[in-house]
Amino acid sequence: MGNEKIYQMDFSKVYHLLLNKAERKGRTRQEVDQVIRWLTGYSQPELEGMLERPMPYGDFFRDAPKPNENRRLIKGVVCGVRVEEIEDPLMREIRYLDKLVDELARGKSMDKILRK
Repeated sequence: MGNEKIYQMDFSKVYHLLLNKAERKGRTRQEVDQVIRWLTGYSQPELEGMLERPMPYGDFFRDAPKPNENRRLIKGVVCGVRVEEIEDPLMREIRYLDKLVDELARGKSMDKILRK
């Protein structure tokens, strides 16, 4: 799938895919939301509002109010690519979230996921 197609996907659709992945492994919606808020700086009411109206996935990251400085500490492989080596800044942000949800689904503690 091309980057533009990913950027145009509806955020709520992607959110539910990420949520389902985490919940299948026994994690909660609150944990998924916490990871998203940590990464992007959105508040819980802002996040919930975006789930109720169409928002392109790319815009979700472009408009993030306060991307976490520690997101650069996220390293590893997602979809066969090392996240720290992704050149497109927007795609790197998207893959950061993928990596965090992967870690959540694998049972890592929230302290480790949130790079504390």
